[in-house]
Amino acid sequence: MNTNRVIYFFLSLACFFVLLSCNRGGTVAEQPVSETLDAWENVDEIMQQINPPTFPDKDFLVTNYGAVGNGTVDASAAIRKAIEACSSEGGGRVVVPAGKYLSGPIYLESNVNLHLEKGATILFSTNPKDYLPLVYTRWEGVELMNYSPLIYAFEEKNIAVTGEGTLDGQANESNWWPWKGSKKYGWKEGTPNQTDGDKRAALFEMAENNVPVSDRKFGDGFYLRPQFVQPYRCENVLIEGVTIINSPMWILNPVLCTNVTIQKVTVESQGPNSDGCDPESCKNVLIKDCYFNTGDDCIAIKSGRNADGRRINVPSENIIIQGCSMANGHGGVVIGSEISGGVRNVFAENCTMNSPLLDRALRIKTSSMRGGVVENVYLRNIEVGQVAEQVIRVNMFYEDEGPYLPTVRNIEVRNMTVKNGGKVGVLLEGYEQSPVKNIRLINVKIDQVEVPFKFSNVKDVLFNDVIINGEGIELEDLPEVQD
Repeated sequence: MNTNRVIYFFLSLACFFVLLSCNRGGTVAEQPVSETLDAWENVDEIMQQINPPTFPDKDFLVTNYGAVGNGTVDASAAIRKAIEACSSEGGGRVVVPAGKYLSGPIYLESNVNLHLEKGATILFSTNPKDYLPLVYTRWEGVELMNYSPLIYAFEEKNIAVTGEGTLDGQANESNWWPWKGSKKYGWKEGTPNQTDGDKRAALFEMAENNVPVSDRKFGDGFYLRPQFVQPYRCENVLIEGVTIINSPMWILNPVLCTNVTIQKVTVESQGPNSDGCDPESCKNVLIKDCYFNTGDDCIAIKSGRNADGRRINVPSENIIIQGCSMANGHGGVVIGSEISGGVRNVFAENCTMNSPLLDRALRIKTSSMRGGVVENVYLRNIEVGQVAEQVIRVNMFYEDEGPYLPTVRNIEVRNMTVKNGGKVGVLLEGYEQSPVKNIRLINVKIDQVEVPFKFSNVKDVLFNDVIINGEGIELEDLPEVQD
């Protein structure tokens, strides 16, 4: 065996073990970005682990259990009875036919597909007392006992929300949204909100002091808004086809779930913290062919806040985003800020983003109070019309600082075009002790941006075929970076 073949053999062997470590949840922490394998080869393997649940061919019409679709009769009990009957008989579809149905919170049980036919709308109550008793949930990355989400499931298997109908949270400036404490969303001086008397801060303090979750009782009088759809510790989740509007807060929020498929969903909500889709501490998630027009991040991948995130210590991993469209929002594909459990293996492709009210295309936000590791984030074939702030931003100084230095590494953006790049094309902000590492842009074109790029404390940055404002940017054109 000649020398060249020996070298090739050992290089191939080394690459094999790097790829093996990635597939087992490991990292390529010290591998320079210019030498990493084509991570997209892992997507097929991840996709094989994401399989939507199937259901028996049995229908349970909510109208057979007393629901009336006239927009005035409370259908809560009828929907609950249909779900219980469906689950007890082995599963199937709970069908909501055309009409308008008033409801309080809906609890999904195993093997139940809540199916809204075309023309069906569920109008959710705006009376907070309807969302009692308290349930085990997570609020901005911290576990607690709080109001039930509008659609909720806890430790269930094989659940779905499907169809061509609409889920309307009916949130607006006269209910739910004013609890944010912002005049922009209807809050008035002298009225209660989530910051009044440090109610929000009280939850975070309990988590820092490791108060048992069962003793973190909020709900009535604390003004912490519920999420719209939250399966919690569930397996095999499908959300498909429906339109979701006017949410009190985060909209699609699977927490500690495995095998989640969210596809062909339309999300429209311009309220405070109206994130479109927030997978938290989830594994094997597909978000495909969805439309997001939101008052906050379109897609935000999370894994817990500060001490509580470190206590649970479950990352979000193997997140596939395909063919989605983003309009208004703080960011298109976002990671953080509740990120203490870490995020790894995120793949976003064939997406479009465009709005003067969309702040960023790719955003990673964390801090030394959050800590955690964000790694292996890959975007390709992304078309951006207009963003207001930055095309790509990594910020390690989001909110509070503390003793837990975050790690951000192995980020690649390939084949992206941007017509109007806003204020800064690429903004990377790391710590001297923990620089942003291994960032690669390949075949990226950004036009009409005020500042092409701005870096502080970065290491191993590669620009290959990058054109900003009509000028090619090569590696030697980059500012001084940390070695």
